[in-house]
Amino acid sequence: MTTEFKTPGSTVKVRIAPGGRSPLAGLLLQPVTGPSAVCIVCHGFTGSKEGGGRTLNMGRFLVEQTGVAVLVFDFSGNGESQGKFEDLTLSGQINDLTAVVDWCRIEFGLPILTTGRSFGGSTVLCQAAEDPRVKAVCTWAAPGRPYALFSGLAAEKDGNWVTFRSPEASVRLKAGFLEDLKQHDVLAAAGKIAPRPLLVVHGERDRDVLPREAEQIYASAGHPKAIRIIPDADHRFQVNAALAWEATREWIETALKSAGCIPS
Repeated sequence: MTTEFKTPGSTVKVRIAPGGRSPLAGLLLQPVTGPSAVCIVCHGFTGSKEGGGRTLNMGRFLVEQTGVAVLVFDFSGNGESQGKFEDLTLSGQINDLTAVVDWCRIEFGLPILTTGRSFGGSTVLCQAAEDPRVKAVCTWAAPGRPYALFSGLAAEKDGNWVTFRSPEASVRLKAGFLEDLKQHDVLAAAGKIAPRPLLVVHGERDRDVLPREAEQIYASAGHPKAIRIIPDADHRFQVNAALAWEATREWIETALKSAGCIPS
């Protein structure tokens, strides 16, 4: 795993090759001066590292405002990463994120923060619960009970396959996806984040993952923790995204103080 580091302030393509697994594609957004920490951003279900451009815009904002480096990447089978989407599981995403944390530790040796949207938020909670190298966690629109959520979306089961339907898409995965979800208690994972800072962000008008999921994650967590319900925002934060960005900026500053990177 090697990176060609370019001019500070640039965006660099990276390739993360976990031992014995398919490479993951990422983009590293670097501050003008040496970063104080690395914030890894995880996309949601069927998403990609770019997030239609919005994730990159948020990343640039966080780099400029906080001085951290931001790494966005595609989970296996998504975007430019190798693998088959049909093999998706929460366990697989947790393993992908752990490989990215490994890579960041080797490349930077700096504190690591993780944030994830939707299913990526469930992933960061489960991964950080078992990895003390992660110094702070932030979720956006994350399901606290993903098995219940996806079971409700499972429209057809055909042998080893299951089809999930929502108003916007139809997705076919191997049936092992649901079985794997049974192994993970996201709310219990939230309880293991403390004493590291946790921020829970959710849209007030999210109809895909209801705001009560955010409230359950928050209630399950120890201190320090914060919750921000963004007025009028839906699952994709198409309204008032700037408020979510600002809340995330404040969380990063809190995390940097907690990690001793900046004076309290």
